[in-house]
Amino acid sequence: MTRPDTDSETRDAPDDDMARIPGGTFTMGATEFYPEEAPTREVEVDGFWMDTTPVTNAAFAAFVDETGYTTLAEREPDPEDYPGADPDDLVPGSAVFTPPDGPVDLRDPSGWWEYVPGADWRHPFGPDSAVDDRMDHPVVHVAYEDAAAYAEWAGKRLPTEAQWERAARGSLDGTRFVWGDEHVPDGKLLANTWQGQFPYENTMLDGYERTSPVGAFPANEFGLYDMAGNVWDWTRDWFSADPTAGTEESPSCCTPTNPRGVSKEASVDQRDPAGVPRKVLKGGSHLCAPNYCFRYRPAARYPEPVDTSTSHVGFRCIVPDER
Repeated sequence: MTRPDTDSETRDAPDDDMARIPGGTFTMGATEFYPEEAPTREVEVDGFWMDTTPVTNAAFAAFVDETGYTTLAEREPDPEDYPGADPDDLVPGSAVFTPPDGPVDLRDPSGWWEYVPGADWRHPFGPDSAVDDRMDHPVVHVAYEDAAAYAEWAGKRLPTEAQWERAARGSLDGTRFVWGDEHVPDGKLLANTWQGQFPYENTMLDGYERTSPVGAFPANEFGLYDMAGNVWDWTRDWFSADPTAGTEESPSCCTPTNPRGVSKEASVDQRDPAGVPRKVLKGGSHLCAPNYCFRYRPAARYPEPVDTSTSHVGFRCIVPDER
């Protein structure tokens, strides 16, 4: 049961596009789906404010216009960071979802992901594309450092995994989805996700092939949009397959408060020759489907290397309470 924050109405919003998330204790995680979500456990977080939508192309453009910031996807990769890579492949670009013509091995993401030179936040599908008619869509092709730079410029920060899941759940403690337990209540699709057989058949019953304008689907209890589907959100926490790792310092008798997970070094996948550390993504995206990556649920979590940008990952920011 979520413990409410009794002073949730006493503070002014940092800006008009943020919603108050009261602190409290809630049940984090799930045991029905993917092993990295388990176990379920009680967690406590302090109150904070969160952007009601993912950061849009328009908002990110304002940041770039003011600061001259260049995203990771727009920079020349450093060969020292990618030992053994063909130098001809080390060109600015980003990963773009490219649907195959038919069924492929779902164990091999290269069947639908393509590194596209010239793809970046301004050119989401490649150098010949633009965001002029997508300014109200979430910004994509942002690596972790890009999201963190925007947050600092805005006087905010990225959420922790626990903060993000608290905000997504509201008072619906332990439910499968941010709207309850039923996948499609009354036959109504409540998020921009994949319908059909991923990755080659998208029936677009929700009306969208790729990203959708922020706020196109109903908000959750806290007034937050796109906490399921559309784009994944970066969080501040380093990834571990054991979501309770790093909380050993909390007394065994007590609920962990504002947990932060493992160290940067512990987040590295030992199978990765480049040794790139990984952050936790939350929320799923428009590419999530029941037959693959059924992760548009609040408990779901995914490891993303910090040097990676893609056409389905964005972010939103928070402002913590100062007590």
